[in-house]
Amino acid sequence: MSGRNCTVDGGGSTRASSSLPSMTNEEILPDTKDWTWVLSQRCPECGFTAADVDGPAIGGTVRDLTPRWVSALHRPDARERPAPTTWSTLEYGAHVRDVLRIFDGRLELLLTQDDPQFENWDQDATALADRYDQQDPLVVADQLADAADVIADRFDAVADEQWDRAGRRSNGSEFTVRTLGQYFLHDVVHHLHDVHA
Repeated sequence: MSGRNCTVDGGGSTRASSSLPSMTNEEILPDTKDWTWVLSQRCPECGFTAADVDGPAIGGTVRDLTPRWVSALHRPDARERPAPTTWSTLEYGAHVRDVLRIFDGRLELLLTQDDPQFENWDQDATALADRYDQQDPLVVADQLADAADVIADRFDAVADEQWDRAGRRSNGSEFTVRTLGQYFLHDVVHHLHDVHA
């Protein structure tokens, strides 16, 4: 596969780096797969088994993964794409930063509302509008680390009786606090695999 190999809302894409022409819609190759299967199976690409991470360990796992992202974003080649239709480390990092932020918002909804429905997030549109390819990798590294701290703290504060609180995506996929954390962790891990970090 090329581009972003796993998604949080069912839409994947590819992006252009700063060394390539401006991004166009023709360069986006949507990934319309439903990745919720990672909640019950080991991912054959990155090797992560989401169900192995119990709820109370999610915050610590986020903290353990963050330095690997920061290090990858500090690499001299962070802006370079390995292939024209594959994201650079910078683009993956900007996406993961936004995943952390989006899922923190979803976690807050699960903890404060009964059966919330999550607002759709068009990741392709975000990457284009926010020009992931033109962002500063060092700034993205700091933003990613800050977002990781926020969501890790929120998962650490989940009470025992809250892990099974549930909400839904617009396509009907249901998540509990626990499975939401496991699902988003796969995204963070999988993209570390994508950038060889």
